[in-house]
Amino acid sequence: MISVLAIANQKGGVGKTTTCVNLAASLAATKRKVLLIDMDPQGNATMGCGIEKSNLELTICDVLLGESKAQDVILRVEEGGFDLLPGNEDATLAEVKLLQEIGREMRLKQAINLVKDKYDFILIDCPPSINMLTVNALTAADGVLIPMQCEYYALEGLTSLINTIDQINKTVNPKLEIYGLLRTMVDHRINLSNEVSQQLIDYFGDKVFRTVVPRNVTLAEAPSFGRPVLFHDRKSRGALAYLALAGEMLRREDDTAQSIA
Repeated sequence: MISVLAIANQKGGVGKTTTCVNLAASLAATKRKVLLIDMDPQGNATMGCGIEKSNLELTICDVLLGESKAQDVILRVEEGGFDLLPGNEDATLAEVKLLQEIGREMRLKQAINLVKDKYDFILIDCPPSINMLTVNALTAADGVLIPMQCEYYALEGLTSLINTIDQINKTVNPKLEIYGLLRTMVDHRINLSNEVSQQLIDYFGDKVFRTVVPRNVTLAEAPSFGRPVLFHDRKSRGALAYLALAGEMLRREDDTAQSIA
């Protein structure tokens, strides 16, 4: 069973934070208990949940440095129905300090273990780079969900991320696996989108989600209102796509549970 998911891609602008916020809300809409962790110093997931990142007294930085417990930092996202462990630029400070610490890659995992039993899913929004924050997320995760734009440069960055996942798997987290690839900002009118999409399916098979997130104006504007698209425009194509993704994930989990039984 996958309960802790790192949403990662070292290429920026692929819909990573959009996926984190809207998947959290969509899973919560199915009555699952969800925690979203903002590990990106940009704090976009925190802002997308309607929380002003510059006004935070406690953040993921305090948790990683052992100065606060996760349960004391977690906030409730009312327009979303899930919990948030917020982040801002202070996470960069945590990364610098952790470089001097023993067991630095285990800090997030240790923090999550104290609250893990309270949630069905924990989603981690990773920075758009492979750094100590991302390594912490991958060490804590059961699987990696990779949002992918269907374009050439996205494929280039994917190779490096897979190598990092393999390295983490062989060293500090042997259970880590690629949970799935999500095609985002897709426009089927563009031939390149269709070609790259088919390449992903040919190579990764059923690891590629059937759900496709379209290029959608409503998805792009929802963060400026500080809420998931499900609460901004429930009938939009973006909202329906993330509800479909949540459903597909839950079916995967059910299939896995049945195969184990």
